[in-house]
Amino acid sequence: MKAVIPMYDICSLTQRQDDLLISRFAPYLKSHRNLHLAHKHSFYHLVFFTKGGGSQTIDFQQVPVKPNQIYFMIPGQVHNWAFKGEVDGYIINFSVPFFQSFLLKANYLEELPFFTGIINDAVIDVPAELQDRVINIFEELIRESEEQKPMAGDMIRSIMLQLFISIARLGLNNSNIAITPYNYTLLRNFQKLIEKNYTTIRLPKQYAELLYITPNHLNALCNDVLGISAGEVIRNRIALEAKRLLINNDLTVLEIANQLNFTDNSYFTKFFKKQVGVTPEEFRKTTNNHE
Repeated sequence: MKAVIPMYDICSLTQRQDDLLISRFAPYLKSHRNLHLAHKHSFYHLVFFTKGGGSQTIDFQQVPVKPNQIYFMIPGQVHNWAFKGEVDGYIINFSVPFFQSFLLKANYLEELPFFTGIINDAVIDVPAELQDRVINIFEELIRESEEQKPMAGDMIRSIMLQLFISIARLGLNNSNIAITPYNYTLLRNFQKLIEKNYTTIRLPKQYAELLYITPNHLNALCNDVLGISAGEVIRNRIALEAKRLLINNDLTVLEIANQLNFTDNSYFTKFFKKQVGVTPEEFRKTTNNHE
């Protein structure tokens, strides 16, 4: 049983001081067999499958693996694989600062619909008409990373942006960005505020004040776009962090409750059971037995 969930940075995977790793997936998987166990990344991570089956779990949500699927992960998410048969495709790992010196808009990646940390938006089936283009983009990235021509880093960044925009258009065309750009930005700002403040700010009205809107507007926006209330968005983020912390057997449930700013252990246990359906101890036991 693993006591602490490992956190990998790109250097630990390449044995070099790198901000970027681009590879075909089969050799990457062969070199890092331990990555099928639950782990975290300190970097952005994406995989495009050209071949494979089985499943993967991102932040405790299981999704099937299939060809022509691409998934995106942000730093800090918990991840493990359970592949079946031969698996191949392409992988890109890149550090948080990798685009910051290249783009004037420092938070550009955070505005992309698949880099929100919401699993349903981050695992995407690439349609047939886009599959060849996506494969060609990855092949071009492989060539640039291997040949290391002058200004290779900037060329790689520009090609990656083509990939991101091509995939982002799928989500923007298909669905929930039938909302106005203003409301979309508002929702993303709400999610970013939660990410920074979920241990100390718990009430929708407090976030509404920070966003200079009414609680009713915030609640209606979350219900329309996400299908859940603003309060549930906040509670889901707290529950997710509790799950991540519970994987670490070195922390007691009381220590986790304190870290998440609950007044006492019994209140935390009641909150967790209501959100997840089991007690923290039951979740820890079940999750660790599955690793």
